[in-house]
Amino acid sequence: MTVSDSVPKDAEIIRGPVCRDDCSVTSFLMADQAKTVVFEDLDGGKAVGNRFSTREKMADALNIPKDAIVGHILHAVDHPESCEIVENPEFRAKKLPLDLMKLPIPKYFPEDGGRYITSGIIVVEYNGMKNVSFHRMMIMDSDSIAVRLVPRHLYTMRRMAKEKGEELRISICIGAQAEVLLAAATSMDFGADELEVASAMCMKGHGSKLRVGRCDNGLLVPANTDYVFEGRITLEETKEGPFVDITGTYDFERQQPVIKIDRIWSCADPMMHLLLPGGWEHYLLMGLPREPMILKTVRQAVPGVRNVRLTEGGCCWLNGVVSIKKNKEGDGVNAAMAAFSGHTSMKQVIIVDEDIDIFDDRAVEWAVATRMQADRILRIPGAAGSSLDPSSHGGPTWKVAFDATIPLKADRSLYEKARL
Repeated sequence: MTVSDSVPKDAEIIRGPVCRDDCSVTSFLMADQAKTVVFEDLDGGKAVGNRFSTREKMADALNIPKDAIVGHILHAVDHPESCEIVENPEFRAKKLPLDLMKLPIPKYFPEDGGRYITSGIIVVEYNGMKNVSFHRMMIMDSDSIAVRLVPRHLYTMRRMAKEKGEELRISICIGAQAEVLLAAATSMDFGADELEVASAMCMKGHGSKLRVGRCDNGLLVPANTDYVFEGRITLEETKEGPFVDITGTYDFERQQPVIKIDRIWSCADPMMHLLLPGGWEHYLLMGLPREPMILKTVRQAVPGVRNVRLTEGGCCWLNGVVSIKKNKEGDGVNAAMAAFSGHTSMKQVIIVDEDIDIFDDRAVEWAVATRMQADRILRIPGAAGSSLDPSSHGGPTWKVAFDATIPLKADRSLYEKARL
């Protein structure tokens, strides 16, 4: 299902006209981020925000229990499935006029560099290598976009094309289903096909493969997508930003590539997916796909790992919690070091026993308060961290781990809550 197909029945409906340019969209989305918000008239177009803003809503879209999301993604990464190619994909229902300025794409914060596509994923294939990934995109004019490329896979593919003097053909998908969004945000080997990972999630959750359709530029993209823009990452660069990123603080202006759009497609009744910068949905779509990588690395160090979570208080990016069943003393420290290697942007991790609900912040804080002393805090100086952490000032960071597990030789009855 597209984002528009899966809007919950209890969504808040904003029926009156809303302006794209005065940041009023942000006020509506921030009022109650647990609630999905539908805009029926965002300067003439439909839009939806806070669609996947809680783990419960994400799990419902995937058709799995909330505590099974991490394993669900990891299984799909390890067992990709081919996609089903369809002749008449939903995204080709309408060919729209080539004018990005008329689409319901808003400005979110006053100092942003412009109106931004925040939920767009870019599909690319170059020299037989495929990639699907999230990128923020600033609207420049009717057919031009400034795109932020961090030094990962799409950045590398664009550099390879640029060295040959070639533009990179792409398709931008907005309003794809949850499985596609999660796969696009998951770190995988260079050249791996994220759509096959999404297809594996679809198979396990819904019993059918991901359906894909072909664009005029030859690229295969998710069939049931609200908007698809066909275009090219050009050799040109321009200023992109400022823009509010996941920490809720402004990221600075940079020179970034320019995308030229050639065609715009949509489904029959499209909704623009609005991903609130620094909001809950941003947290989950950026952080959730990192949790399987943490689980995988911790499991290699401590076989008894139960679950992992990047916390909302840490923007689902900087702070984490890992629950384990200890086999030997020192497993807590080993789990912490493995967690940092599984997600290098994380700067704080708390290791707890398997009886602690890691989705309950009070339970985690209780474990820290009652099961550890400060001599079990691990401090790591001079480590590479996240460029999104304003306290790092663009340089290395200090990392800290809390081993809040019960010592194996201790009397557990002294550490466990009383039961009836």
